Amino acid sequence: MLMHAELSFFLEMIENRKEEIKKAIICGADIRGDSGFRRQLDELCRLAEACGYSCEGELTQHLDAENNATCMGPGKISEISELIETGDVDTVIFLNPLSPSQLANLTELLDAEVLDKTDLILRIFEERARTSEAKMQVEYARLGYMLPRLRGLRKNLSRQGGTGGSMSNKGSGEKQIELDRRVIEKRMSELRKRLEQIERDRQQRRKRRAGSGLPLVSLAGYTNAGKSTLLNKLVEMYGSDSDKKVEQKDMLFVTLDTSTRRICPRDHRDFLLSDTVGFIEGLPHELVKAFRSTLSEIAASDLILHVTDCSDEEHGRHMEVTEETLKDISASDIPVIYVMNKADLSYEEAELPIVMGDRIFMSASKGIGVEQLCDMISERLSGELISCELMIPYRASELEHFVSVNGEIEKKDYTRDGIEISCRIGRRYLKRIKEYIRL
Repeated sequence: MLMHAELSFFLEMIENRKEEIKKAIICGADIRGDSGFRRQLDELCRLAEACGYSCEGELTQHLDAENNATCMGPGKISEISELIETGDVDTVIFLNPLSPSQLANLTELLDAEVLDKTDLILRIFEERARTSEAKMQVEYARLGYMLPRLRGLRKNLSRQGGTGGSMSNKGSGEKQIELDRRVIEKRMSELRKRLEQIERDRQQRRKRRAGSGLPLVSLAGYTNAGKSTLLNKLVEMYGSDSDKKVEQKDMLFVTLDTSTRRICPRDHRDFLLSDTVGFIEGLPHELVKAFRSTLSEIAASDLILHVTDCSDEEHGRHMEVTEETLKDISASDIPVIYVMNKADLSYEEAELPIVMGDRIFMSASKGIGVEQLCDMISERLSGELISCELMIPYRASELEHFVSVNGEIEKKDYTRDGIEISCRIGRRYLKRIKEYIRL
């Protein structure tokens, strides 16, 4: 957190909203009849509840174009103001992203705290971050969001002086905002350097992991699709340490930190399974940017398990959002298995699991389809198996382990010159051993 007197106002504002349930109104402008407007509004209410707000009602408006000054029209803003007075409402939450000027105007017009979806998601992330890295990433995203919105956030300050010239010609409110801006920029610079160092350390760990020969499988998907539940079930059934489960709840954005576990399925080679933050429609750009180093773990994986709650009627849209996010983090070319989770809510359990090409309909919570999923993972990681003869010199004896982990050893002899191995190994691993292949 920022520890500077000039930003005490914001720290107090954040602390004061904790440990209490506030009444909120959900508002949204439906621009030109957006087909997904109702879905997004319902999801916003769920996000608000996840952040400790009680949704007391909603106000919507159909518009051809957003009002540049207040997002919604003057009449609707008056209705919102009346609801605040009659309903003892603390907070107004807008579905639409609010520009700095819109936030400032709405804060002046409404006697309540004003948020947009981005601000709400940032607050959820602030409350769920556990590790020092996650806290730094969230803080960096929060400051990036605050920087252009200081005037709206600091509603008790107003311009009192000139609009040009040096800082000495500005009013006290404007000078305070300028001071806040400098402190925020300095703190963001500090956080950026620390996060860059963490990313360098992560890259080093990846290099060491690549040397171990263990493939990396990453879980990705819409928030609350069941990624952590699947990881925990695999850890329970095949984990090297069954005590290393992660937190799982029927709640949005429970997992922010990356968790990696070694999975040792029977009759298949081991792999590393990684779980990280879930996606959501309209995931704030500030968060994607701040969590890029964490999300890069997905981009470095050998296989992605795209987990979807197939019982959700909007699961098709959720899959699109996940694929769009994977594209944003340069992970769209990695092989994928589509895990259609919570299928027990839509199918008879006796019918499950259902395997259709690269899709498996299963239930992670009940362990239905886990063995079949491991079969699919092994098949996808191995790819086409190629038979080959190897002569590995003792100076490169670590490749014996690499071959055993990533292929099937059919015969092995220790000779004076090295290790003779007859094996079948995935085509994708030939590059590592090509200089030792006997022609």
